[in-house]
Amino acid sequence: VHLVESGGDLVQPGGSLRLSCASSGRTSDDYAIGWFRQAPGKEREAVACISSANGVTFYTNSVKGRFTISRDDAKNTVYLQMNSLKPEDTAVYYCNLGNIWWGQGTQVTVSS
Repeated sequence: VHLVESGGDLVQPGGSLRLSCASSGRTSDDYAIGWFRQAPGKEREAVACISSANGVTFYTNSVKGRFTISRDDAKNTVYLQMNSLKPEDTAVYYCNLGNIWWGQGTQVTVSS
């Protein structure tokens, strides 16, 4: 399985980004898939996850109402729409499939 994230960028506070994670080698609809992030000096944390069976979602409290996770199983792609971004959202964002496979990460920097 190979996961490739994209969409990270430098954005001003209040701005928006959409991250994408494309999986190859195994269909993503067999597994839950999620986004994690790691800021400098901090542990990696779960940001948002979506189940494989019924699309149930989970969000960490700090992003509820601002981030939306979605998946397109036909494209083996999961998205993270991030709105109202804050400097504390700055981190490397990683895609995870089935709590087994990881992508290489994409940098999100929120700064004026």
